[in-house]
Amino acid sequence: MRFVFVAMLTAALLGLSTPGYVHHSGAMFDRTKEAKITGTVSEFVWTNPHASFKVDVLGADGKAETWSIEMNGPNNLVRAGWKRTTIKPGDKVTVTINPLRDGRPGGWYLAITLADGKTLGSAGDPGTSGEQAPAADHG
Repeated sequence: MRFVFVAMLTAALLGLSTPGYVHHSGAMFDRTKEAKITGTVSEFVWTNPHASFKVDVLGADGKAETWSIEMNGPNNLVRAGWKRTTIKPGDKVTVTINPLRDGRPGGWYLAITLADGKTLGSAGDPGTSGEQAPAADHG
């Protein structure tokens, strides 16, 4: 009887721990590089485990390219001064990111400057040392 109880408890704990073992790494971001993009927010998603937003950036050819920016979770963002209303579609922003390694338009959020000049920094990420390379300018 004890064996059945232990087996059931183990199965229940494993079932409840799913989010812990399916969480992805940040390996897709190049933590040695920074990029700055300037554009218009097209989407902001305030959700766990990571908030995210998209910025439409005009290229040299005049065409908009959508950049997907991943952030920390809402709990950490609130501690860094964010609210679910901090940015909204249509807002003009300049964002500093660690770009994606594969060159696609996206990255890990480091800081944002809003249209009124207010700047919010990183909400922290336990996988980084805080050392950053000089920023490249995109847009």
